[in-house]
Amino acid sequence: MRVGVSVAGSSRGEPGLLSSALAMAELGWHVFPCAAGAKRPAFRSNWQELATTDRDRIRAWWTHEDYNIGVACGPSGIVVIDLDVAHDARAGQDGPGPLSGTDTLTRLCKERGERYPSATYAVDTPSGGCHLYFTAPKDGVRNSAGRLGPLVDIRADGGYVIGAGSLIEERAYTARGNFLPLLLPFPAWIARLLTEEPTAPDAARALLFPTIAQGRAYALAAVREETRRVAAAQPGTRNDTLNRAAFSLGQLVAAGLLPPLPVMTALADAAAYCGLPADEARRTIRSGMAAGARKPRP
Repeated sequence: MRVGVSVAGSSRGEPGLLSSALAMAELGWHVFPCAAGAKRPAFRSNWQELATTDRDRIRAWWTHEDYNIGVACGPSGIVVIDLDVAHDARAGQDGPGPLSGTDTLTRLCKERGERYPSATYAVDTPSGGCHLYFTAPKDGVRNSAGRLGPLVDIRADGGYVIGAGSLIEERAYTARGNFLPLLLPFPAWIARLLTEEPTAPDAARALLFPTIAQGRAYALAAVREETRRVAAAQPGTRNDTLNRAAFSLGQLVAAGLLPPLPVMTALADAAAYCGLPADEARRTIRSGMAAGARKPRP
């Protein structure tokens, strides 16, 4: 990555958003228009096919309108850790849960004895969160939501982020510092965490019931409790909560205490209630239950 190129200023006499988009393209980042004041792609065409570093196309787009800037992570060779903040006023009051993705990442760094990656390029988001940019590893990283923990998402190949200079409700995505430093490589220890199977606190604890009927009653109660948790999950924690619920119930399915299809349906309904997109929920449910099935409750 090149040093000393502003991505949120107007050093060329160009309008601010156009200047920022051109600066990102100079770095090899593939950009595309997102709707003005929003995060969604501006056009119906596939945003991954539109993303480009071509200066003429970029000028044509941003001269027409003050679009927000989408940065396609895959072709740009970057991975972004998206650290969100809890927006529920009760967050942190009912337990030890984190108030932000920064809290979650800080805790992970302490637990693993790793340094917090504060030296890499960072963009503060209008919501109060932060995007940490890294160069992508050779083996690649998958997009994920909540996989590392509450309020932490990964934007990688197949995903995009909103670039510095963009506006949401008149609040800007703001790069830290005036110039773009070298991006750090994506931390190998975080890449390893993203491939680990989820764990449940009682994963190794045996179920001791005198009769099968009592075991099934316990399992049905577990379905009610896990789906309640998923339905009540707040943005930034929803995917992680669903993943853990699917893992836990997948263990009970593998133990022969629950049929799989009703469990998947119940989890999907709870995920829809808390606002998770259906495709994302289905992937998380399948992955979590498959992981749980590999470690059935004895």
